[in-house]
Amino acid sequence: MSHVAYEKDGRIARITLNRPEVMNAISMRMPADLAAAVAEAEQDPEVHVMILAGAGDAFCAGYDLTEFAQTEGPNPGVQEMPWDPMQDYRFMWQNTQDFMSLFRAMKPVVSKIHGFAVAGGSDIALCADMTIMAEDALIGYMPARVWGCPTTMMWVARLGPEKAKRMLLTGDKITGREAAEMGLVLKAVPASELDDEVEALAGRMASVPINQLAMQKMVVNQAMEMAGLQQTQRLATVFDGITRHSPEGMSFKARSEEMGWKHAVRERDEGTYDWTRNEPLPRRNR
Repeated sequence: MSHVAYEKDGRIARITLNRPEVMNAISMRMPADLAAAVAEAEQDPEVHVMILAGAGDAFCAGYDLTEFAQTEGPNPGVQEMPWDPMQDYRFMWQNTQDFMSLFRAMKPVVSKIHGFAVAGGSDIALCADMTIMAEDALIGYMPARVWGCPTTMMWVARLGPEKAKRMLLTGDKITGREAAEMGLVLKAVPASELDDEVEALAGRMASVPINQLAMQKMVVNQAMEMAGLQQTQRLATVFDGITRHSPEGMSFKARSEEMGWKHAVRERDEGTYDWTRNEPLPRRNR
């Protein structure tokens, strides 16, 4: 059963991350399922626009750490030491390309964010052409604190260097309202108005011929690509592998195995654990 649902509604394709029981956490197969849904919309001559959303209470909680962090032993995200960087790169680069199918698609994509879009979920959301959030929704890349580097690196493409550093050097989550004020997303609206706002934007674009939509999107994307987007993503993808196999990254994996990933994530996000020394961080240093 696909982890991404697809439905066509007139000129609009609705793509939905569909693991609501785990807040749409990214499974091994979800990236490929997402790319397949995008390809289906691309190939349909009646579809003009895609809306990307998440089922249930959130858009996406990031990678499923039950699969990647908490499970004992090696997996596609964490190898035994010494590790092979290119093996890791092949795995994560494919995921990055699957996420970037949203960006590369000739038809526009609007992502609709409710609940939260965090960690790898923010990678997916920000690959869309436009993102609209509920004002109280949360977005952020907390693994920047340990065990991750955003492989799509859309933070700097959308924000510029200083604001991207503000997010990635803290790993903070911000509300939709803050994200809109910062320029990370197009707009934030009250949660009760989110559906209507996204439908209005998608409906407006759906009245434009597909070839016109494709040309406008391609020329804007070309400017981003000329600025070195793919080269930045390649470096970020290599660095993401390093973060998971660094001493601190392996410490996070061991802590997740020992205490459960929710406990390890809480220590990471609250800044209460020293991943270098493998011990709680003294209060004065928090």
